[in-house]
Amino acid sequence: MATVDEAGVNALHRNESPGSSSNEKEDKVMVGEEEYRMEKPDISRPFPRDPDEMVETHQLTFRAILVGCCLGAVVGASNIYLGLKTGFTFGPQLFGAIFGFAIIKPLSKAIPESGIIGRLFGGPFGPKENCTVQSAATAAGGIGILFVSAVPALYRLDLLSTLPKSDIGKLIALTACASFFGVFFVIPLRKYYIVKQKLTFPTPAATAVTIHALHNSRTGAIAARKKSLALLYSFLIAFCFKVVSGYAPGVLFDWHIGWTLYRLGFTSIIALDNYGWWIEFTPAFFGAGMLSGLNASWSFLGGSVLAWGIIAPSLIKTGQAVGEAISKDFPLVSYNALAFDDPVDFTTAPSPRYWLLWPGILMMLVYSFADLGMNSGFIITAIRNANFKFDPRSWFHNTPVAGTDEEDEDETPPEDRVPTLWWTLGLAASTIMCCAILATMFNMNVGEAILSLILGFAFSFIGVQSAGTTDVNPVTAVAKASQLVFGGISKGAHLAQAPAQTVNLTAGIIAAGSAAQSTDMTGDLKTGYLLRAKPRNQFVAQLCGAVVAMFLNVGLFILFTTASNCILHPNVDENCPYQAPSVSAWVAVAVAVTSPSLPIPSSSGYTAIGLGIFVLISVIVKHLYIPKKYWPYIPNWNAVGLAFVAPQIPFSIAMAIGSVFNYLWMKRNPAGFDMYMFAVAAGMLAGEGLGGVLQALLAIAKVDGSIFGTAIGCPGFEFCG
Repeated sequence: MATVDEAGVNALHRNESPGSSSNEKEDKVMVGEEEYRMEKPDISRPFPRDPDEMVETHQLTFRAILVGCCLGAVVGASNIYLGLKTGFTFGPQLFGAIFGFAIIKPLSKAIPESGIIGRLFGGPFGPKENCTVQSAATAAGGIGILFVSAVPALYRLDLLSTLPKSDIGKLIALTACASFFGVFFVIPLRKYYIVKQKLTFPTPAATAVTIHALHNSRTGAIAARKKSLALLYSFLIAFCFKVVSGYAPGVLFDWHIGWTLYRLGFTSIIALDNYGWWIEFTPAFFGAGMLSGLNASWSFLGGSVLAWGIIAPSLIKTGQAVGEAISKDFPLVSYNALAFDDPVDFTTAPSPRYWLLWPGILMMLVYSFADLGMNSGFIITAIRNANFKFDPRSWFHNTPVAGTDEEDEDETPPEDRVPTLWWTLGLAASTIMCCAILATMFNMNVGEAILSLILGFAFSFIGVQSAGTTDVNPVTAVAKASQLVFGGISKGAHLAQAPAQTVNLTAGIIAAGSAAQSTDMTGDLKTGYLLRAKPRNQFVAQLCGAVVAMFLNVGLFILFTTASNCILHPNVDENCPYQAPSVSAWVAVAVAVTSPSLPIPSSSGYTAIGLGIFVLISVIVKHLYIPKKYWPYIPNWNAVGLAFVAPQIPFSIAMAIGSVFNYLWMKRNPAGFDMYMFAVAAGMLAGEGLGGVLQALLAIAKVDGSIFGTAIGCPGFEFCG
């Protein structure tokens, strides 16, 4: 790799104002005519330029793509394992950023820059190239959610071959459809959600802060050193806590207060645990609450209270929903069932989770599109000011328009943005590819294929809005709406049950996969936006990662299902180590929507309509009549709906506590807050994420808590790690 041309770098000078001293709270440096202040970064716009930061002539390199894809593969493997175990996965952003730095930084110093090896792996390593590493890692390790949810559902319903290795071509093609379509249509989302709305994106923002701290090596930069140490300490504490707590989760990680009080004689309080109300000491979501702020975090908690503290108990009390006993010895009940032996139970005896699913989905849909509609003036203005040229040669370049475009808030130089022709042609090509694959391999006509892609595009708005505010991507849950849509289509076409279920699940895979991919990629572009990395370089890295993901996840899925056939056929082994809860959910909805009657309880449907209308009115009133200074006091309905769809009450509690801690810290010690807050939050997010990776590796090596740990504190004395 070529070295940095020092002759082309503007001279940087550190200036001290008259009378300045070492006791000043802020160091000031001059970069041309701009003043750089070492303070809390503003994550709504690119970080200020560091006067001592190296000028990176090569941000898109072979080593960055290679290392990023390899790190993404590691995360992808862990996510397949964890997803089949628990239904949850984690993002590769922080993993790729930190380990990318740890791998490439020493190589950049150890390998001489001359020769072929030097050009590929040597040379200076800066934050923008580090951003390329995490971009490739995110794309390579992020699509695995499909293989712990919808794809295994196809096999459980006997809609494909007996073994996945017989369908390797179909699986690769299906993954390619979701991966590439999601990558291409993410570009227009960047301008709306990152530049215009300035969403937080807690984990991507923490990733940017982490990369910025890792590469901040200015001599005498005391503040940078303090932030780096804060990042390191919070990372190590969270990492060690996550790993150690895996061996005693009921004591160290999850406090099941309802279960404990029940054992002490307060028998009725067991309902607290049954409805999911316990405390989880999760550093990651505590840090996410710090970054998300009071509005989003407390909206999430408020939604949990409304859904699981008021509505769910009322449904059980009135008999409109039922629970399922999960223990013979203790009064433990699950209210989260999404699968029922009798299809009639979907409407007559649903679980509270299934009942709440539809109001939550409609709330999130209405909020996302109502908010988009109220901001449509921005879109119209952007089209009007696009200055589209009919010269084909100009399509390959983003040439700056003469003069200043006051409507363009994007600080990225036009020549560094993704050319319009790149993503539009790619989007068209991927659409044609998807239609061809779905028509020839999965018996879907062109109209159905295009509809599944449109739904994926629509769901991406919900996913990006939610991930940008709460750091939770609900796309796979929201995508259940696509199954409902295609259930109606299959009934209208009078398809037999098996073909109807094939179309239903395949369309759901495309809609959920493309939306999930675009949500991850938008967060990735947020990281690049803060670090002033070139979006076109990130775009190329994302495409490379998508290619790796296409083959990697199929291979991992075949590996796991070959080793444990019970993933696909649960009756084969009653003691299956992989419960695959997400797979059961997809199977349940597919069976429900292909049954003769509408699978939505009438009370749930009416409630969904009522809440949807209320959300629509509140968004309109907010934009038209309420001053912006009062907007923080208006609930974030996307976060409220998320609590209905994803019953993760401990996460909402942790985020609420984190946001309050952050607020008090800011009020009581502004200087310490500005210095340490982002570094501490980033360290907690990274520490728990990487601790989860190590736990997955320990599980694969059969030395994890499920074998050598204790079930003390866990409900029913069943290990709850």
